[in-house]
Amino acid sequence: MPHKKLMFRQWTFLKRHWTLVQYSSAVLAAWVALSLWTFSPVLHRHPFALFLAAVVVTARFCGLGPALFCCAVSTACLDFIVFLPRYSFAINTRDDAERLAVFLALAILVGSLARQRTLAELRAERSMHEMAAIVEYSDDAIFSITPGGIIASWNRGAERLYGYTAVEAVGAPVLILVPSDRRDEAERNQHMLLRGESVEPYKTERRHKDGTLVPVLLTVSPLRSREGKIVGASAITRNISEQKRSEEAVRRSDKLATAGRLAASIAHEINNPLEAVLNLLYLARNDPHRAGQYLEMAEQEVVRVARLAQSTLGFVRDSSSPGPMDAARIMDEVLDFYAHQLHAKQIDVTRRYRGSAQISGYSGEIRQLLTNLLMNAADAVNHDGTIQVRVAHQWSGGNEGVRITLSDNGSGIPADALRRIFEPFYSTKQDAGTGLGLWVSRGIVERHGGSIRVRSRITGLHRGTVFSIFLPHSYVASRVA
Repeated sequence: MPHKKLMFRQWTFLKRHWTLVQYSSAVLAAWVALSLWTFSPVLHRHPFALFLAAVVVTARFCGLGPALFCCAVSTACLDFIVFLPRYSFAINTRDDAERLAVFLALAILVGSLARQRTLAELRAERSMHEMAAIVEYSDDAIFSITPGGIIASWNRGAERLYGYTAVEAVGAPVLILVPSDRRDEAERNQHMLLRGESVEPYKTERRHKDGTLVPVLLTVSPLRSREGKIVGASAITRNISEQKRSEEAVRRSDKLATAGRLAASIAHEINNPLEAVLNLLYLARNDPHRAGQYLEMAEQEVVRVARLAQSTLGFVRDSSSPGPMDAARIMDEVLDFYAHQLHAKQIDVTRRYRGSAQISGYSGEIRQLLTNLLMNAADAVNHDGTIQVRVAHQWSGGNEGVRITLSDNGSGIPADALRRIFEPFYSTKQDAGTGLGLWVSRGIVERHGGSIRVRSRITGLHRGTVFSIFLPHSYVASRVA
């Protein structure tokens, strides 16, 4: 403890008298140069080099001000001691004056350059320390990998995300972080990195030390040497568990809104046959002679309700795994369920189906997707408007699939709004919309490995909006799912 107190007092003294220490060091450097000139026969022939070195050392460690002071002291030493006659400030020859002037100019120049280099090195060192601190204390998992797939560095964020300490992770293969069903993905990333390509950020899963899977946003970039040779890769991984839960809650909210619209349609469709059954039972009770005819008609209405209920179960039921489905049939189911709403607005619906419409995926999500687009089109058109629905077999980007197009002659979407319609909570319906339908719809399309495009016009003869969706024949989960 006394030793620490002594060190603290010394540090306090140096900090308080730092300027004095700097200029004293300048004098000391000049004195060392003079001593070496005096006692070393070899260095006695090079006084300018010794004093120039003293200026450079002072500039590097004490600053430009002390270096200039060292220049003045060194010039005085050269004139007073080195040049003849010694111990006199009289300059007898023009050569001595020129040499002193050249020394002074050169010392100032070299000292300033040395100080600038020192400052540049200090800034670079400070930047390196700051970057190292940013990497080390980042909330994201940041680690580097050798070309052979071995973990070379490991920050604290990686320890929190994956559960491995730096001692456990460094030297281990990076495949310990990759689930077995995503090994092909890791190999594909490695091949891209060896070709010098960066892996754009994408959503995937990685394995924790305890075996659980963690949803992450992964970015991988190649590391190059000064010669441009690839010496490894750096990976940045962000835990998106909370984001996934939030997105799932939003999707669930939109599903509830869709279910509400569906319930209203079902209630309307069931209400008509139920009223018919009540009327027929009343007639059968009051007209016994035609009771059989009335009961037969009532039975037909009950069968109609049963068919509607069975169809409703097929509409809302969704499997936990993807399966085959007919996109045209699902489109017909959606149109049938909302037929009364379309009829109430006197909207004319045209259906054009061509070729096979077989796809694979989650039928409930496809129904939700088509419902969102159909209801948006119905809200956009006025009375006596038109909606055209096309379902056709198509090839896109080398993939076989189905193209679903919904177009309307409604009011259209302005260009500034068109760029934002797929953003969450953005709506062009003022207070009538949640702003989630199209965002969820795009997520469903991307999850099925498809694509969605939109174009719209707000003026002219062909005013309206067209949504075009491509869904591949075979279900392949998108990397951003």
